[in-house]
Amino acid sequence: MYLKKTEGPRTVTLPSGDVLTHADLPPADTVRWVASRKLKVVHAVAHGLIAEAEALTRYALSEEELNEWKKAICDDDFENLKVTRQKSKNNLR
Repeated sequence: MYLKKTEGPRTVTLPSGDVLTHADLPPADTVRWVASRKLKVVHAVAHGLIAEAEALTRYALSEEELNEWKKAICDDDFENLKVTRQKSKNNLR
């Protein structure tokens, strides 16, 4: 079996005991961001599987967006991970 050379670790073990690998990450061309995919990206960054800069580039995310995902996970507010669009003041009328 051929293993592609990657920077950093090939796997990380999460506090839950689950193992996260590069193969578990969403594809780079992901358009539909469900909560489980967001969670995997945040865990990968937080546990050193990929660098934050790599995640931002790979998934075309803004720092603000990734930070919102991180905050939702730290606050155990998984409902916020399900938010797809922020309501603007114009949408509230």
